[in-house]
Amino acid sequence: MIHSVGFSLVLIIATIAAASPVDAEHRSRARTVADKAMDYLRSQQDPTSGGWRHNPDGPNFPAITGLVVTGMLLDDRIDQRDESVDAGVKYILSFAKDDGGIHDHFLQSYNTSICLSALSAVHLPEVSSAIGSGQGFLRALQYDEAFAGSVESPGLNEPVPIDHPYYGGIGYGKHGRPDLSNLGFFMQAMHDTGVSSEDESMKKALKFLERVQMLDEVNDMSYADESTQGGFIYATVPDIESVDGRAGQSMAGMVDEIGEDGNQITRLRAYGSMSYVGFKSLLFADLAPDDARLVAVRRWIEKNYSLDENPGVGQQGLYYYYCTLARALHAAGEDTIAGVDWRADLLERLETLQNEDGSFMVMNDRWMESDPVLITSYALIAIQHILND
Repeated sequence: MIHSVGFSLVLIIATIAAASPVDAEHRSRARTVADKAMDYLRSQQDPTSGGWRHNPDGPNFPAITGLVVTGMLLDDRIDQRDESVDAGVKYILSFAKDDGGIHDHFLQSYNTSICLSALSAVHLPEVSSAIGSGQGFLRALQYDEAFAGSVESPGLNEPVPIDHPYYGGIGYGKHGRPDLSNLGFFMQAMHDTGVSSEDESMKKALKFLERVQMLDEVNDMSYADESTQGGFIYATVPDIESVDGRAGQSMAGMVDEIGEDGNQITRLRAYGSMSYVGFKSLLFADLAPDDARLVAVRRWIEKNYSLDENPGVGQQGLYYYYCTLARALHAAGEDTIAGVDWRADLLERLETLQNEDGSFMVMNDRWMESDPVLITSYALIAIQHILND
């Protein structure tokens, strides 16, 4: 059972104010960064297919085009009639399958979720149809009592009960287990396309979220015993072979904590990008401001705020971290974190990382972040959330 929290902690969440306007100087600077990024991305669009990073021999990642289109459509000066956006939308729709998936027979949940978020800002009959079908496709991939197997789940093709570590999650690829990153894209897609927080898929997702939050108060997995971190890890298990062990998985390794008895305990370490994904996902679930889950992750974010690194994993996944941080804090209506104006801070950081051609410096090649198109699209989305106050 989730217990109530102290009044002072309740106020941290309950007194969130509407975001104050970005001042003229910062708005002008952010526009410059966004314009340079979009100019670069336009230069990288494949003129024949209309997509980004198109590979004639496949497989392709329509999600990359989805991220670019999302970044562009967040700009209040651009709409679906924009030539690059229009071509990108047609490219995305070219990967739509009869079952609702949007992919090139590879990383199906990841590609479909990101593409649905991009399409959510486009108002065309064929897009509305693709969105409805895509929602159904993603629901069928979620691990729950109705699960009957999928290409994203090698080795498991039977119903998943609520006590199973997969329950409520979404995954992809060869690992055969769900993870918070893909669940985050799933919840973002559902939220962006108008799915209610009362939808059963969103409610089931909360169970997986509880189990990747390092907070003993809400997490029934043994790897969270006595943990009070409040931030999030990556997955409930590393792979399908480890389901019975339920060891959890963090890309940030382990951290020492002090248990209730005052002794040192070693637990999986919560880290930056996943904690912001978790925070944003809890917001999309419309939890009460004083909910222990929200209060705890908000406390972790305050304690670990940094733009120098993705806290816990250094430069790995840095631009994904920036994108997720901006999305989460914008969704929360936050002005400051740890006394810092995060918009101004993030703008200054991205300005220093932007190359002359509008792309962004590669900081680490893990998780595909050696691709300048991918990291520039992440940065563009982050910048647009600075501007969309």
